Amino acid sequence: MKETICTIPINDVFGPKDGCPICRLHNMLEQNYLDYILGAAMMEPDVRIETNEKGFCTKHFHMMVGKGRRLQNALILETHLDNIKNKLISENAKGKPDKKNIAALEQLQRSCYVCDKINWGMEHMFRTIFSSFANDPEFRKLFEQQPFICLPHYTMLIKSASSKGGMKGSQLSDFYKSTAKLSGKYLSTLKDDISHYCKMFDYRSNGQDWGNSRDSIERSVEFLTSEKPDYIE
Repeated sequence: MKETICTIPINDVFGPKDGCPICRLHNMLEQNYLDYILGAAMMEPDVRIETNEKGFCTKHFHMMVGKGRRLQNALILETHLDNIKNKLISENAKGKPDKKNIAALEQLQRSCYVCDKINWGMEHMFRTIFSSFANDPEFRKLFEQQPFICLPHYTMLIKSASSKGGMKGSQLSDFYKSTAKLSGKYLSTLKDDISHYCKMFDYRSNGQDWGNSRDSIERSVEFLTSEKPDYIE
């Protein structure tokens, strides 16, 4: 496949043919943005203004702290906490109900600098995927050889493909068919494996082969959520 600065990361995530390629794309962007915000960008005024306003979701707060860069985390938190105190909490100290203030506090619980950057990056990467699928036969073949695309990312892909900047006409139709075939085929496999797993608890199945069903619960959760479960009770 002909590679450009835009297609290299796409080819990298589709190359392994192991699991959902869009999950790999998401994880790549996530790590890149976490390293970015905890690196030189931490001292860039425009970035700090944005992180002070948006903050981070629970997941990304924990991932940032987990990287061990405690001073960087402390500096980011210092100005973020100050922003909350001065702009939001101080208004309530006046003792007057303020619906705008409450709405701002609620919005803060839903906002995340890293999530927004990942979503922006995914949309731009999707455009490269659509263009490569439409114009590069080798990439289309690679796309169709993927084991599956998880349900959340399947939804994101088909929604984005039919939106502005996506695909049109026969190209869109072909993309829908190929993507649905990937997820549909894997979904059928999961259903068969889950059914076999359940049947193995019937006394009549004693001594029979479990086949590929032993990890079918974990694989089903991963397909449905795009997240690998840490454990199964």
